[in-house]
Amino acid sequence: MTTTQRLTQTATAILKSNLSANYASQAAWTILRVVAGVVMIHNGLDKLSNIESFAQAYVQVIGLPFPIFFSYVAAYTELLGAPLLALGLLTRPAALGLLSTMVVAMYHHVLVAGLSIPYLELSVLYAACFLFYLVNGAGLFSADALIAGWLDAASGNANAQAIAQAESAYGASQPLAK
Repeated sequence: MTTTQRLTQTATAILKSNLSANYASQAAWTILRVVAGVVMIHNGLDKLSNIESFAQAYVQVIGLPFPIFFSYVAAYTELLGAPLLALGLLTRPAALGLLSTMVVAMYHHVLVAGLSIPYLELSVLYAACFLFYLVNGAGLFSADALIAGWLDAASGNANAQAIAQAESAYGASQPLAK
């Protein structure tokens, strides 16, 4: 296997979703992905609106070094990752970044308020959504699916070649209609 084939195979594995043939479920995946991505954008904007206050109130409290730096990392992860998630573009890496910010948020909430559901619920729900997309990918209706399909076709995927050969063999064995 050449380096190009390995890179294509790796990129396809990262981009391709665990698909269900059920279009209704794929539409639901898409709606959840878009909603989670769009509503997450404001979290990054809120952090940037007063980065020093966020760093002091959240990052410094949990004991991370360089609170201003990590506040910017969290804000830009959310500002870049949320639209990528909504578009279904590089969904797994975006979901990983967003999940990471939510894990830190959950740690902060547990540290400050214990296992209090009102403090934890939003970050836990976000984390569950992001974990879902990290594991499953963006779904059928996404930029990732388009790119993965293009990569499959461009690389001459073995499955696609086998299907094409079977179709041509089936067509050649059929008598011509008169």
